[in-house]
Amino acid sequence: MKAIRIHETGGPEVLRYEDVEIGEPGPGEVLVRHTAIGVNFIDTKYRKGDYPAALPVILGNEAAGVVEAVGDGVGEVAAGDRVAYGVGPPGADAEYRIMPPRNLIRLPDAIDGRTAAAMMLKGLTAHYLARGSYVAGAGETVLVQAAAGGVGTILCQLLQRNGVTIIGTVSSEEKAAEAAAHGCTHPVVYTREDLLARVREITGGVGVSAVYDSVGRDTFETSLKCLRRRGTMVSFGTASGPIPPFDLFQLNLMGSLYVTSAGLADYTATREEMLGRADELFALVADGALRIEVNQSWPLADAVEAHRALESRATTGSSVLIP
Repeated sequence: MKAIRIHETGGPEVLRYEDVEIGEPGPGEVLVRHTAIGVNFIDTKYRKGDYPAALPVILGNEAAGVVEAVGDGVGEVAAGDRVAYGVGPPGADAEYRIMPPRNLIRLPDAIDGRTAAAMMLKGLTAHYLARGSYVAGAGETVLVQAAAGGVGTILCQLLQRNGVTIIGTVSSEEKAAEAAAHGCTHPVVYTREDLLARVREITGGVGVSAVYDSVGRDTFETSLKCLRRRGTMVSFGTASGPIPPFDLFQLNLMGSLYVTSAGLADYTATREEMLGRADELFALVADGALRIEVNQSWPLADAVEAHRALESRATTGSSVLIP
């Protein structure tokens, strides 16, 4: 099969589109033929070596496809099932994948493969943020960093359904329109506006109840300053780099703030929890209450271009690779 694999860490140029041997599924394993593969910022982290992985490694954490064969003892899925996944180690950037069935989710007829590949990791992440890490309710105001991204556009829609006022950061007027179209009440173009001043203006000087921050180093301090007394910051990514060491007593001085570093694996720790989150997402998408925008797609062979576009912040919504 063809796959995107790295033999060394570095820039997009280390991505190799090459032949990789794949066998038959063994006991407790499933062979999936991918029809669409999600592109996520975490893929660039593995590529650069920010997240450890034994080399060579096939990148990618999110995909949709069809079960081609199952090994002995597999009962969760059967050959011919349409499935998707967004939880687990890298290995999705390939035409096929052998994996345990624990993280595979059967797709309803209403969800096509491209949509599924764009909504599993990002959708499940947005769901645990809005429904688990900090559950904002009607009348609250929150800040979403990177509101026009794949997670951001889904998160804004989920928060809007709860009656939440959403301030969202974006890098351009085009992305401001994208965020607004997905429920962001107050898009703030951080390249020309003072975010902290806008937050104080919108909240009457009080600050926001919570910040959902996937950017990391470049936004950490400002995100904290945007919080109200006893507010909560949810850090769920470090796109700009890791957050430097921080004196916890500063949280006391800034208003007895709360900070959590949240990860998808801990909010889908059981299969029941993962399926419950996925089922709600599927139902919302099927009803038209939640829109998953696949705004960019590339052939699998062009993964280098996908990584470059993602890192240059040239994308909005979700992106996929097509084997």
